[in-house]
Amino acid sequence: MTQINLATTISALRAHFGDRISTSYELRKSHGSGEGFHSGDQLPDAVVFVRSTEDVAYTVRQCAATRTPIIPFGVGTSLEGQLAAVRGGVSLDLSQMDKVLSVSAEDLDCRVEAGVTREALNLMIRDQGLFFPLDPGANASLGGMASTRASGTNAVRYGTMRELTLGLTVVQADGSIIRTGGRARKSSAGYDLTKLFIGSEGTLGIITELQIRLFGIPEAVSAAVCQFQTLKGATTTAMEAMQMGVPLARIELLDELQMKACIAYSKLENLAEAPTLFLEFHGTPNAVAEQVETIRELAAANNGGTFRWASTQEDRSKLWAARHNAYWAARALAPGKHSFATDACVPISHLAEVIDACRAKAAESGLISPVTGHVGDGNFHLLILFDNYDSDEGKRAEQLVQDVAEIALQYGGTISGEHGIGLHKRKLMQAEHGDALLTMRAIKQALDPHDILNPGKMLPEIIERGYVFGH
Repeated sequence: MTQINLATTISALRAHFGDRISTSYELRKSHGSGEGFHSGDQLPDAVVFVRSTEDVAYTVRQCAATRTPIIPFGVGTSLEGQLAAVRGGVSLDLSQMDKVLSVSAEDLDCRVEAGVTREALNLMIRDQGLFFPLDPGANASLGGMASTRASGTNAVRYGTMRELTLGLTVVQADGSIIRTGGRARKSSAGYDLTKLFIGSEGTLGIITELQIRLFGIPEAVSAAVCQFQTLKGATTTAMEAMQMGVPLARIELLDELQMKACIAYSKLENLAEAPTLFLEFHGTPNAVAEQVETIRELAAANNGGTFRWASTQEDRSKLWAARHNAYWAARALAPGKHSFATDACVPISHLAEVIDACRAKAAESGLISPVTGHVGDGNFHLLILFDNYDSDEGKRAEQLVQDVAEIALQYGGTISGEHGIGLHKRKLMQAEHGDALLTMRAIKQALDPHDILNPGKMLPEIIERGYVFGH
């Protein structure tokens, strides 16, 4: 991309969008990174605020003509460097595409623009007795959640964005618009393009609308905390619950170090610095009571303590706010240090031994690395805290990230359960996918031949400017 081409693109976009395009440094800086580890100043050259699919298509056509990179931006909650403009270009901010286009209570689905956040959607539909269950912690946009194949605390019962997305509107690399999927709950007609774009992180097309599944608000909801003598006791309880088919809505693990952080940060009372499960039960009162009794028996057999209940909305909100603030609580263990969140997922029968192995590697590294996990589906995170200006700590952090990935793969797992690949995990893709990367590259080449859609992300070889973790 030459400066002449960039100037031509920005001039054409300014003529069309007026004050909805900006080249200010502060705005470009805020759009050049998400909430995860920052990989340096890799800022877009301009930010465009779009309000419709047609706006997106126009922008893509202008950028395609001059081969200017385009980086989709939702609300900036990504963790793996998905928003870094490694080749400059245009950040396409979809946050103003925030309309709920239709809701069908009868069919339990709705159509939304990509900038609608999960909290805004739930606020709108709750009076109809409906809710959207996925809760990744951050108030992410639904377009961003689809782009990273997000999940979160409720995924163990309700599935991930892959299962909950019925169809999409997508702007392709040439500016053309397609609609994938539909409203039917199943189809065997043709290639499943919806699933192709979900999790593609804006590298194959830009999602502008989504048709998504909804659920009825449960008649009864109850939450509880149970603490254990050992981490293995907690993970074994989760594994046995899944094997027995207990339909838990949430089952979250915090190790003793993470509990120490949460107790201090969220002012939790009457809880010990011990391995802990946060649980939530949905259903009819009788069904919830049955689930509770089963989990209570499993926990007791694994040296679990007394259950602490949160049955009111206020108590549940406080409990889950503490869980969702675990990231910031962990950061408070070492103020001023950088952090990197690993995101491995393994078959649940191996969860306990994998977490033990990863914690042993963390101890060897000497780095503070508390553990949390959506353990009902085998997904766990180490939040590695390190001084980015200390080259030795940076190298140890990089090695620990590598170690966690290698351990997960050794047990048939994956390097990313929900955060995606972005910049930070690109170099690990070969170890997981092997020759399948050739097919991924072929798909990228076919759909984006000039590599303008979020270039330098996901696939290992598509990058111009190098990135070295910890520097």
